[in-house]
Amino acid sequence: MAEVDRILVTGAGGGSGSVGDMVVQRLSAWRIPVRALVHHDGDQANALRAMDGVDVVVGDLTSGADVVAALDGCRRLYFGMSVSSEYLQAAATVAAAALDSKHIDTLVNMSQMTVSQMSLTSTAESGQQHLHWLVEHVFGWSCLPVTDIRPTVFMENPLFKTLAAASIKRDGTIRLPFGDARTSPVAARDVADVVAHLLTGPPGHIGRVYELTGATSRDMTAIAAEFSKVLRRPVRYVDVPYDEWLERDLKPLGLSPHVLDHVSTMARLHKQGRYDRETSDIADLLGRPPSGFESLVDATPALQQAAA
Repeated sequence: MAEVDRILVTGAGGGSGSVGDMVVQRLSAWRIPVRALVHHDGDQANALRAMDGVDVVVGDLTSGADVVAALDGCRRLYFGMSVSSEYLQAAATVAAAALDSKHIDTLVNMSQMTVSQMSLTSTAESGQQHLHWLVEHVFGWSCLPVTDIRPTVFMENPLFKTLAAASIKRDGTIRLPFGDARTSPVAARDVADVVAHLLTGPPGHIGRVYELTGATSRDMTAIAAEFSKVLRRPVRYVDVPYDEWLERDLKPLGLSPHVLDHVSTMARLHKQGRYDRETSDIADLLGRPPSGFESLVDATPALQQAAA
């Protein structure tokens, strides 16, 4: 395949299990040339270099020169990066570089489902959620061939992969301040499969928005029962007061202020029912149902250790 057909994947150095990393793995397995843009060189970059057909470049998504160089020879790209206060600047830089290249025929943008419930003047959401809302508008104004994907909360979010996994391992509980609200977490591997599908398929998805959820929306008691089944041990949900949870469970993780605001806001919006969403987009696109929490167990050593 000619160099011009290479696909650019940003945010590929997010670590094993990140969406960008898994998209690169899928494209490599399909023998599609891929360029992986990573922010830091190191073990993860070396792991990507070891994959067939993967060209790894180190760069900064807020640097125009870095993005222009990464886009050279690419017609399709995936834009995504970790939670960051520089998210909007990075997206605007990518949009400007893509317009300058004049060769982009597909841009898959990682957004989030909360955007569909927001407006310019809404104030209940996190700073990161507002950046995603603005990024969708920036890409829309650019008139680039964009497809937006809006996952709901990831199973790999600290709410589940870090906090729930630790309490399950410790005493068989899930301690979260969700009340009796319902939610439908989505697996990162399902989102990566959707991204890879959109990057390699025909351009009929341009201008579409896909909202990605788990198979069903259910309360945390039902989710605890799912963990019980997968782990083969009793797991129960404990609803804890938000302020107590924030001080006792979340703040000790030492997250940056921007990430702390985002994760704590997601917990607060959960209790308000904002994540009670359920779509068929994953099944419609991939021809299979969304993954269950077994995917989180497979990727989380603390949960594997907690299995009976």
